[in-house]
Order: sequence, then C-alpha cells, then structure tokens
Amino acid sequence: MLQNFTANRTTGTGRVVLYILAAAIALFAAPHMRAADKQDDEDTLQKANVVLSSMLSGGTIPTHLLATAKCIVILPGVKKFGVGIGGSGGRGPMLCRGGENFTGGWSTPAMMSFGGASIGLQVGGLSTDFVLLVMDQKVVTQMLSGKTKMGTDATATAGPSGATAAAATDAQVYSYGRAKGLFAGVSISGADTSPDNSANSRLYGGSLDASSIVRGNSVHPTPGGQSLISTLNSKTHHHG
Repeated sequence: MLQNFTANRTTGTGRVVLYILAAAIALFAAPHMRAADKQDDEDTLQKANVVLSSMLSGGTIPTHLLATAKCIVILPGVKKFGVGIGGSGGRGPMLCRGGENFTGGWSTPAMMSFGGASIGLQVGGLSTDFVLLVMDQKVVTQMLSGKTKMGTDATATAGPSGATAAAATDAQVYSYGRAKGLFAGVSISGADTSPDNSANSRLYGGSLDASSIVRGNSVHPTPGGQSLISTLNSKTHHHG
C-alpha cells in the first residue's frame, strides 16, 4: 500500500513537472510558431511602426541620438517566458541608414530575433516594447552577421532622455523599453540579437541575408516596412 502511494505520488509529481515543462515550451515556441506566416511578419512590421511613432511623438529619445544612430532595432511585444527563471523572447525589424558613413535615408528593414535572461523582469511586464539605437559600425556588422550578446559583444546602456540626455555616455547601443505605457531607458545586458533568416525569406523571397537587405539597394520594402522608413525619414535629415 505504501509502495502504491509512493508510486502514485511520484507519478503525480512527474505529471506536474511535465505540465510545467510543456507550458514553458509553449510560451517560448508560440511567437515562433505564429511567425511561420508572412502576414504575421507584416503585422510585426506594422506594430513596430506603432511603437516607433509613439516613441518619437513622446520625445523620449533625444533627436541628436536618433540623428547619429547607424541603425535602429524595434521590438514590439517582447514576451516573458519560463518557469522559475526570467526570460524573454521576441523579434522585430532592424533598419540602417544608407551610404558608406550611415548618413543617408533609412533602409528596407531586416527582421531580427531577440532574447535574454532577465529583460522582462527589469521592465516589470509580461510583454514589453523595446527600441535599440545602434551607434557603432562594428556592432552593426556583428549584429547583421550573427548572434550578438549585449554587455559582452557590445556595450549597451540604458538610453538617456530628457534631462539625462546631456550626460549620455559613449555606448555602442542605447536601449529603451516601454513599461505601463511609458518609454524609459532600460538595461538589456545579457540579451542577444541575431538575424531572423526565416522571416526575411518569407518577406522578401530567396535566401537574402540581413546585411544584403539593410545595406543593399535591391530589396524593396513591404507596405509595413515602407511605413517604418517614412516615419524615420520624416524625423531625421540625410545627405547622401
């Protein structure tokens, strides 16, 4: 009888563990499963434009920082997942300025994947919007070619705004997050970014890499991408 009770208890505990693991996997996998459809990719671009427009209209990011940024990454609705340990996963477009010196108009967006160990906990929400300003050309090259870990491969700092803008340090990446409807500078140390090659293939066809999309001139943006380009070009001057 005791053996049966112990066996049943063990089996019950095992089932609970399996349920927890299944839930964690489902939370992590769900965004990626939804991304299998091109319309979902286009929806992500449109949501990114909403986030970007909200950020710019609120004046959170200083104009001079946006004007000198080489690239921008916009990540709408990054999800917190996992059981017992904080984690986040999401994706969104990366756009770069054209020209050899990154002073031209904004490029066709390439989709990027985003993840980290504690991003959701830092902002305090289950779903958070992030905006990254990439200030360093070497970091741009690294992000477009493979996985880049913030704080290790690139210096990432909470983005300055308002009165703190004048005291901005020289960082390779400035990061902003939106919690409770408001944008603020947040740390993303430990997070990593890499090209979402599957989404880019769905959006543009073929096997284009992220660098060809944002640094070339042959890839035409989708309607959602064009909206992003128009929003950015309307806020920054370019000359060549």
